[in-house]
Amino acid sequence: VGFVFTNGDLGEIRSLLESNVRPAPAKVGTVAPENVIVPKGPTGCDPGQTAFFQTLQISTKITRGQIEMTNDTQLITKGEKVTASQAALLQKLGIEPFTYGMVLKSVYDSGSLFDAKVLDITDDVLTAKFVAALNTISSLSFALNMPTQASATHSIANAFKAILAVTVGLEKYTFDKADAYKAAM
Repeated sequence: VGFVFTNGDLGEIRSLLESNVRPAPAKVGTVAPENVIVPKGPTGCDPGQTAFFQTLQISTKITRGQIEMTNDTQLITKGEKVTASQAALLQKLGIEPFTYGMVLKSVYDSGSLFDAKVLDITDDVLTAKFVAALNTISSLSFALNMPTQASATHSIANAFKAILAVTVGLEKYTFDKADAYKAAM
């Protein structure tokens, strides 16, 4: 738990905090936050330690006086507890599969406490939400035959289509905007 005080942009501060992560070794009894796959290749372990790999059911061979893993091996599955032998193997191989760092949980601004998700809201998100709400209002107004500013453009467009349909059907009547459509037919 920590507190960060700033007068700067909260989005930038969150990015800075969440990008600052450190590698961490697998500790016995901790729950794995992700799958751990040990890559094939030389291990740097001497041939006397082959029994250790065999107990973990990892296929190996001896190459140039050291143990070499023949296949990529999924050692730990996400959500499972790390066993002592798994932690020992990762330590022997010098692999630190997990990370730790700060995760922003809440934001306090002007006397109000917000969830950190509010920092994900950008101008593009607000614009998309506003346009979606405006379309909903327009559709509802148009369906209820109740004119509003949101549905006015649709009403005018539909009125033009109706007048144009009548005008196209008449031979002797036309208007400037209808001439282009009559010529296309």
